[in-house]
Formats: sequence, structure tokens, C-alpha cells
Amino acid sequence: MTPGGDFLFTFGPIFIGIIFVIVISIFVFAIIKGVTQWNQNNNSPKLNVNARVVSKRTSVHGGGESSSYSSYFVTFEVESGDRLEFMVKDTEYGMLVEGDKGELAFQGTRYLGFNRSR
Repeated sequence: MTPGGDFLFTFGPIFIGIIFVIVISIFVFAIIKGVTQWNQNNNSPKLNVNARVVSKRTSVHGGGESSSYSSYFVTFEVESGDRLEFMVKDTEYGMLVEGDKGELAFQGTRYLGFNRSR
């Protein structure tokens, strides 16, 4: 046996174990973060405020050799001048136009709806 071969048999399983722990830790962190945000939204009051649609944007993920999907975001400006960005469904995104004014309903970071004023 060569002296270098012992090192690979000793270090290899340790390295694979460390990578496994890192990957599992990332998944656990993402799950905990999601559950925490969901809980904070549920404990936040439902608010209805006058707002104006300021901008819209999309974020495309994937593509190439895998399927792609899009996330849709709309930024609203409330009367105080603060801006809030929410992820919305594609159908809502298509119905909103920059400059629309109306009543924004939200709970924490959760978008609940927008009723355009006439």
C-alpha cells in the first residue's frame, strides 16, 4: 500500500459527512425561516390602506436544460410615502397597472389583494 492511500480512506468519509451536514443544515434553516415568516404573518393584523402601484417586476428561475418558472412582484406606495413590495399571483400581476390607485390589503408580508378605486 502507498502511504497516500490511507489519507484518502480516512479523509474521504469525513469530507462527505461534512458536506452532508452542511446541505441538511441549509434545508433545515430554510424550513425554519419559512415557518417563522408564516407564523409572523399569521400574528400580524390585516391592514387595508390607500396605495398606488409604483412598479412591477418579474424574476425568472431555472431554464436552459430545466423548466423555468416566474415569480411576480408589485411595489405599492402608501400615503405615508413608504413602499411595500409583495409577491403576487400571475393573474393579479396582469391586472395591475403602474399608477393604479386603490385599497391595498395585506397581512405582514402576505399580499391579500388590491381594489382599484374608480
